[in-house]
Amino acid sequence: MKFAILAALLAATALPASAQANRDPAWPDIRAAVWGETTLQDGAHLIAIDSPTRTMDDARAQIAARIVAPEGDALTRVSLVLDENPMPVSAVFDFDAPQPGFFFDVTMRVNGPTPLHVVVETAMGSSFVAETFVKTSGTGACSAPPGTDPKAALATLGDMDLTISQVGGDAADPMRTLQAMAAGERQVDLDVMHPSHSGMQMDQISLLFIPMRYVETLDLDLDGADFATMTGSISLSENPSLSVSVPGDTQAVDVTVTDTDGTTSHARATVAGY
Repeated sequence: MKFAILAALLAATALPASAQANRDPAWPDIRAAVWGETTLQDGAHLIAIDSPTRTMDDARAQIAARIVAPEGDALTRVSLVLDENPMPVSAVFDFDAPQPGFFFDVTMRVNGPTPLHVVVETAMGSSFVAETFVKTSGTGACSAPPGTDPKAALATLGDMDLTISQVGGDAADPMRTLQAMAAGERQVDLDVMHPSHSGMQMDQISLLFIPMRYVETLDLDLDGADFATMTGSISLSENPSLSVSVPGDTQAVDVTVTDTDGTTSHARATVAGY
């Protein structure tokens, strides 16, 4: 499964040169490369995207979405697509058991003005899509110099801060909190120390390109059982932050992060008193 997703990521990146030259929308090519002949139904009634109209920081833009499954169905996969990013299929969440709903909030690089798509696949074989548009300040986030020295970043690579919080956290949007409470959810918050090198950044001392290295997979286990896997990309921000919804009765969370160099890190959190 992991290799199939990675193949799709690479395929989606290889857009025709003519489309790039003519500045045609990238979405038709991405859709064909990743979902083929699958019908993507309008998912506006199921998918609520929360993204900035214009990013304050192109290299660290918060992109969030709340998804509910159609009645009588359940979610098996959620994909975040930043159409104009160099690796447009930016994050994919695969659930080990179908879920009635899901929320995510992740810090991403947004390389330039782009349509943003969230695609949902369900246990009954249906697929839905919702779209919005994100403007940027034009700093070219995927090629912007890293915020830390590449060698210094290795010292803390893989360190994680993991917590299980009340729905939405202390400063949450009240509507988001009410939605999560109605769904019987808790929230897992994760900060990962990782330079997330895109392969397009230049070392400011040597003036050589820094090799690509980013979070490839993030495995999330709840109470000792598999819950979900996120497949990442170079679109993840440096030191990415991720929040996801989990069932409200969750007592313990284990996270395993593996990057493209094969480095693995682990963190565990429990509810107080567990």
